[in-house]
Formats: sequence, structure tokens, C-alpha cells
Amino acid sequence: MTTGFDKRRERGSDDPTTIRSLAVTADDVVTALEAHQRADRPAVLRVTPPFAGRMRARLHLVGGEGGYDGGAAPLHIHPAAFVDSGVDTVPLVDETEDELRQQGEYSVERHREFHEEAVDAWRESVRAGLVGRLELETETTSHAVDVKYLGRRAESSG
Repeated sequence: MTTGFDKRRERGSDDPTTIRSLAVTADDVVTALEAHQRADRPAVLRVTPPFAGRMRARLHLVGGEGGYDGGAAPLHIHPAAFVDSGVDTVPLVDETEDELRQQGEYSVERHREFHEEAVDAWRESVRAGLVGRLELETETTSHAVDVKYLGRRAESSG
């Protein structure tokens, strides 16, 4: 006879240390990191219970959900956890304007193009800096998990 506990284990667990690997799109990491650096409401990658060995992390705005009735709350992972610490912050419009003016080549159109190029290069550097393992922080402990990326990571250089 199958008990309620056995059925619950088949569906997953409230214990996030059950997670061995996370799947996430590279674009979601880039978008979350960019939004987190620019917005008042930070973006995260969210993993929702029930937890299992392989889970999916999805782009989410913190505060965009209601309360949680019982059981485990979703995990909110800062997007920087998916990226090597050597990645710079997203270029700001004022920074690219200053850089362009120092080069003596300023025009509104040139600034727009220069800024787009700088942001595109930043996005590619984030994709190139994606890590294969991260520490998942839970309420009681941290737990290492593998990360598998869906979609395009970084442009090949050849």
C-alpha cells in the first residue's frame, strides 16, 4: 500500500538539498543580471518546489508572487551566482557617453550605436562567464549543484 508520504516523495520534496542540478537558459541569466543591476525590483532565478534531483530555474521578479501557503517556499537565486566573479557591471548610458566624448567622436546617433555595442559585448561576456557549478543557499545550509544551460551560451570565436 502506498502511503501519503510515499506519494509525496514521488512528486518531489520540500528539501532543496534534494537538488543535484539546475537547468536555466543563458538568456534568463543575462536578463536577470541586467535587470537586477538596473531595476528597483531585482530579478532572480527562481526554483519552485516540490524539489527533485533535476530542477529548472526561471526568470522571476522578486515580490511578483503572493504568499506561500505551507510547504517549502521557492528558492530565489541571485543571477550573479551563475556568473564568474570577473564579469563587469552592465555599461550605463552616461559611462558610454563619457567614453565616446573622450574619443572626440560624439553624436547622438553614434552614442546610441556605441552604447548598444557596449551592452551587447557585456551580454556576451556574461554568457562566456557562466559557471558549471554554484552554491545553492537554503535557509539552513548551502549546497553545491551542477548547472546546465539551455540555449546559446557564448558566440564561438572561430
